[in-house]
Amino acid sequence: MATAAADAIDFSGLIRPGDTVVVGQGCGEPTALAEALVRQATTDRTPAVGPITVFLGAVFSRSFEPEATTGIAFAGYGALGGAGRLARAGRLDVVPAQYSQLPGLFADGTLAADVVLLQLARNGDRLAIAGNRDYSLAAARRARLVIGGIDDRAPWCHGGELPPDLRIDLTVETSRAPAELPPARIGPVEERIGRLVAERIPDGAVIQTGIGAIPDAILGALSGHRGLGVHSGMIGDRMADLIEAGAVTNARKPFDAGVSVAGSLFGTARLLAFADRNPAFRLVPTEISHGVEVMARLPGFTAINSAVEVDLSGQVNAEVAGSHYVGAVGGQVDFVRAGNLAPGGRSIIALPATARDGTVSRIVAGLDGRPVTSLRSDADLVVTEWGVAELKGQTLAERARRMIAIADPAFREELERAAHPLLKSDRR
Repeated sequence: MATAAADAIDFSGLIRPGDTVVVGQGCGEPTALAEALVRQATTDRTPAVGPITVFLGAVFSRSFEPEATTGIAFAGYGALGGAGRLARAGRLDVVPAQYSQLPGLFADGTLAADVVLLQLARNGDRLAIAGNRDYSLAAARRARLVIGGIDDRAPWCHGGELPPDLRIDLTVETSRAPAELPPARIGPVEERIGRLVAERIPDGAVIQTGIGAIPDAILGALSGHRGLGVHSGMIGDRMADLIEAGAVTNARKPFDAGVSVAGSLFGTARLLAFADRNPAFRLVPTEISHGVEVMARLPGFTAINSAVEVDLSGQVNAEVAGSHYVGAVGGQVDFVRAGNLAPGGRSIIALPATARDGTVSRIVAGLDGRPVTSLRSDADLVVTEWGVAELKGQTLAERARRMIAIADPAFREELERAAHPLLKSDRR
């Protein structure tokens, strides 16, 4: 394993034309390496770097802005953070795969990974993957070249220790503040949804949440709970707040007792300080963080996810708004199914009833060709600021009635007209 200075690395001798470069995501993005890659791949150099494709996950830096990356092709599993800006610019080619499938797709070569850039943290003489234990490790095992940025400001997390079979070909010493995702702004609608969801989560439940104002509001509303556990694909600042407030103890989990587990850190310096060398938190690989069979063994496992829209039958679109890709398949399918399978578990889809300042309903008659992220056969609870629809085990007609009841009142008559043939067939 060779070591170089960050400002001295020359990618032209390392990256070949046509290569796919996989870059670590979230708070584990190797920003110094990413910025050097963009700089060298988008300027006239001899020899040139590229053409290349960069595979991105959820990136929170400004390393890959559309106007600054001309000549680089981008692929990714969803439009989160900086990847969303690329998607809106028509620059992101989306792989619509479940998050849990990504390690296997890299491992068998279905998804290309020629070069992998990782962020690393040091604790004495021990190196760890900083901020993530995700698909990038499977990509690294397959790659021709793996470069690690060892950053003295990156969090060293239990569970992130470098696996013995992972080869790092070149390391670069860096000192950069990790990429951050600030907590979302919470308004009255999110607060109302947070309270409605929290009322349906018992003490002792094991929770999973995603990114955004709705999950953050729900976590805030759970501060009075006790004995909660955490098993999630990611955690952010407000999850750290909940843990440190004493609401989370993980005491009732049949495994990982006393420890909150997640696959990624998506937050700010506050979260990184919480996770750094904290024995009560552990990074886990994707097959555990998103493993349906694993989560189904957790009594009271409660999956909390959001959506772009939900139709009257319970179908969920979490990917596309209008003509723009704005989300991801992500881990929703895995978490929803685990919530349905776990003893006493629940699956909750929470979303505002409207978008665009109340002019568009997010409860819709049908998805009309837009993606079905989660199937209606997996539907359990759907929550808006107008109430809670219990869909599990209900007929299509009854589902329509319950979904209309939690739509914004301005759209209920329109939804009733659209559902009229279905409701008419339910002769009571």
